[in-house]
Amino acid sequence: MKVCEIKKDIYWVGAVDWNVRDFHGYSTYRGSTYNAFLIIDDKITLFDTVKKNLKGDLLHHIKTIIDPSKIDYIVVNHVEMDHTGSLPEVMELVKPEKLFCSPMGKKALLQHFHREDWPYEVVGPDHTLNLGRRSVQFIETRMLHWPDSMFSYVPEEKLLISSDGFGQHWATSERFDDEVDFSELMSHAVKYYANILLLFSPLVRKLLERVKELGIEIDMIAPDHGLIWRSHVKDILNAYGDWAHHKTRKKALVIYDTMWHSTETMAKAVADGVEQEGVSVKLMNLKFNHRSDVIAEALDTKALVFGSSTLNNGLLPRMAGLLSYMKGLKPRNKIGAAFGSYGWSGEAVKLMNVYMEEMKFDIIESGIRVKYVPTHDHLKECVEMGKRIGRAVNELGD
Repeated sequence: MKVCEIKKDIYWVGAVDWNVRDFHGYSTYRGSTYNAFLIIDDKITLFDTVKKNLKGDLLHHIKTIIDPSKIDYIVVNHVEMDHTGSLPEVMELVKPEKLFCSPMGKKALLQHFHREDWPYEVVGPDHTLNLGRRSVQFIETRMLHWPDSMFSYVPEEKLLISSDGFGQHWATSERFDDEVDFSELMSHAVKYYANILLLFSPLVRKLLERVKELGIEIDMIAPDHGLIWRSHVKDILNAYGDWAHHKTRKKALVIYDTMWHSTETMAKAVADGVEQEGVSVKLMNLKFNHRSDVIAEALDTKALVFGSSTLNNGLLPRMAGLLSYMKGLKPRNKIGAAFGSYGWSGEAVKLMNVYMEEMKFDIIESGIRVKYVPTHDHLKECVEMGKRIGRAVNELGD
């Protein structure tokens, strides 16, 4: 990929990872980018590095602009290895005057790389770094999504270098939000928030409030993954506000796994009932839908209905995995219900209800269990349950 000047004398020098397909269990079916940014000023400054195996791309991009040894400062906004994997080699080549990081960032860098000899400069929220014509203000964003995380704001350029905030896992040759299809861009942004930041929504709310209080003007957001926001800054800020407040739409998901299609038949009947109440509904078979895509769909969905056959006195593995994953992300403002077929014990519905209770769902009924294969009367019960779910969604509204 070619180097991209995102503002006068400020360059994207990162790397595109076309091949990554899994990120901590998150399906990255369209790859990702590891964005790094270089500011040419009196003090030449590099913001973040890239994954270890892509350090050659980073260095090649820097060398098209300057000799890397001329870099004065390195800023580490986030210590996770997709942004610091190549840091030891870059430090050896650059030998910067200072390495800027948050207080927790220094601890994490020492725990990752065990280099006491690096020129650490710990910065806090009141620290301003003078580069010459520009300055950098640091905004601590602890637990968004690691304890070390921070943003770097360049007020003269109204530029927010936002680390893992506002990102997307999406490999493209384009660098800006207005160079790609906006609906596809937002689908990747939704998935990113739902799978990485949803758990930290209370902190996202506080961050957005703090940005307003500080009166920070932003006309460009440069995240460490995906496209740079320059034309749709307000759109992504507003979207984060909605997602952080767990805003939902009149929509239902019927999420299921099935052994011999009995639970699948029930799922279709439940969905029919929901649809009859005028509520948008989507069926998601876990055999064909990755858990990270289910979470993305669930982000703004009011009703989640789970279906699973019983296996070995428990849930089918894909359903157990999804519910465990979802529980860790702490979705809120959901109503739920469960259903499933069984052979001789039938614990699945009870176990799905337990998960929903732990996630603080409003469970609207105890659920439906069918032994072996559902009859027409059983399916009528499923349709009626779907109708009740649809009515509940309509009553609660958006």
